[in-house]
Amino acid sequence: MPPPSDIDALFQLPPDKFTAARNELAAHLKAAGKPDEAARVKGLAKPPVSAWVVNQLFWRHKKPFERLMSAGERLRKAQASQLKVAGGGGKASELRELLETRRLALGELSKVAATLLRDAGHEPSPDQMRRITTTLEALATYAGHPSAPRAGHLTADLDAPGFEALAALIPRGGSGTRGDEPSRVIPFARKQAAARSKDPRFKDPRFKDPNARKKQEDADRKARLAAATAAIQAAEQSLAEARKGAARAEALLRKAAARARETEREKEALSARYEKLTADADKARQDARKVAAEAEDAAQAVADAERALAEARRTKSELASGQ
Repeated sequence: MPPPSDIDALFQLPPDKFTAARNELAAHLKAAGKPDEAARVKGLAKPPVSAWVVNQLFWRHKKPFERLMSAGERLRKAQASQLKVAGGGGKASELRELLETRRLALGELSKVAATLLRDAGHEPSPDQMRRITTTLEALATYAGHPSAPRAGHLTADLDAPGFEALAALIPRGGSGTRGDEPSRVIPFARKQAAARSKDPRFKDPRFKDPNARKKQEDADRKARLAAATAAIQAAEQSLAEARKGAARAEALLRKAAARARETEREKEALSARYEKLTADADKARQDARKVAAEAEDAAQAVADAERALAEARRTKSELASGQ
């Protein structure tokens, strides 16, 4: 691939400059004899505005972005600790505290995202904000996980984390396994029989004993129950956040609608005033033309009267001189 700095710079550009810059970079790579790299760059999709905003949060607002990712990572590990098959899950109070920390971090970034949208000439509509917060929540859920999408290079919105992603991350079991190893997702939809057939623990001779097997099944059931509890807590928290966001968006919408109606009334008043002033101006012009015509007629009458007076005086003078 081309130098990371080139790709990083590409994803920091405004949306309207992305395509031209991508094509230019691909052409440069092709001219440099790197057709495969050029093809990969050419294949990069232009991010939608919502994904572009999340990329900018990563590049331009590192501290609040990292706070959200850190909160998501701590929450994921706390949920994973509840799902260990060996038991010993975290406390519910700890989960609530971590959920609140993540909620505050997400709220902080959402405000910054709304400002980015406005600065870019886009209205932070409820749909745009939903897309952005959903993507941020997904990134926070997978934070630090090897399969996590690469923040800052998003070319599309991310789907909301599902049940498994939120609550079914558990450390790998078995001897010699460290507690900090990457987690795996339990596919909840699989049948228990298939699960047991694939689980290496059930191939252990110790689990041929019915009591030991029942004990293990009980532990698995408790782990799944803990997973469901954690998922419900996370889903309820997400629902509460979504409702708050929807309420804020609705309030903003009502305010914007009221302002639009007020502006329309002002426009109509100004339009009526303009029409009246235009009519007044037309009448004033007509009056001015009429007065000008009357003044011209009056001036002509004065001139005629002066000529008549002069003629009368001349006639009188001639008559007087002839006596």
